[in-house]
Amino acid sequence: MSAPATSVRQGRWVAFQGQLRDRPSLVLIGVLLLLVLVIGITRPGTIGPTWIANTILFAAPLGIVAAGQTLVMLTAGIDLSVAAVMTAAAYVAASQSYFGSGRAVLLALGIGLLIGLANGLGVAVFRVQPLIMTLGMGLVVSGSLLVYSLTVNHEGPPNVPDIVREFGGGKLLGLIPINALLWGAIAAAVIVGLRYTGLGRLIYAVGDNPVAVRLAGVRGWLVLLATYVICGFLAGLAGLVLEGAINGVDLSLGDVFLLPSVAAVVIGGTSIYGGHGGYAGSLVGALILTVLSSLFTLLDAPDPLKQILYGAIVVLLAALYVRTTGDNG
Repeated sequence: MSAPATSVRQGRWVAFQGQLRDRPSLVLIGVLLLLVLVIGITRPGTIGPTWIANTILFAAPLGIVAAGQTLVMLTAGIDLSVAAVMTAAAYVAASQSYFGSGRAVLLALGIGLLIGLANGLGVAVFRVQPLIMTLGMGLVVSGSLLVYSLTVNHEGPPNVPDIVREFGGGKLLGLIPINALLWGAIAAAVIVGLRYTGLGRLIYAVGDNPVAVRLAGVRGWLVLLATYVICGFLAGLAGLVLEGAINGVDLSLGDVFLLPSVAAVVIGGTSIYGGHGGYAGSLVGALILTVLSSLFTLLDAPDPLKQILYGAIVVLLAALYVRTTGDNG
């Protein structure tokens, strides 16, 4: 092959990489469509309006908690307490439903805000490493919830509040999940907020170069505090949505969402080193993981094999993103 032809091919590949770097969601949408195609081939007749509606219904809790995780990871942090927050918010709401749905929901969201505030103060003010701070807080929340569950058992079993059941598992016209509308509103707020607001730009700046932010006179600790508070709130909200979607609650409700909440963000192209990425990719990442889980269920894969394949595919997708976009953090 002649040198000019080789140069043309290399130039086209570089241009293609540039497009993927600017629009990483294109790669993810392609992977999502491929997974849907595999389901359609392996189980003909599965794909349809009902399957799509149910997939979105169960992707919404992951997508909502991944929104908060995206904000935190953009600052080069991580929140490993989100699973415990989801469980605590859902359980408290169910246990307090006898006193009214409004009180139950407010208490649940208040728990998310309070835990997010504790995480934010630990990371931003006391300079505790995010992984250690949030992991420790997650253990504190789980232990406290266990004690709480023992004190409320005599009042009757937890009951999902009506408003939570409606927003988490209800459908408009029998087909459009209500929680998808809530998820869409949150997605729009996060995407627009990151792109067009001062806080959004500061989140990227803190993750990219915290020293420069400090030298510019910006109070970076306030930015970190805000991101962890928002993450805690969204985790609590995700717990309520999940509770409504499955119409039940237990003390391990959110456990399976911890690693997927991180995986969705990483698959979506947000750098673990902070300063690069966005929620659009995380949103598609949440859908990919949900469709992947649906595929494993349809194939009746045993749990150990599910875990192996799940982890392998997550790593491969993350590597594919880095390979195609040239992003090494």
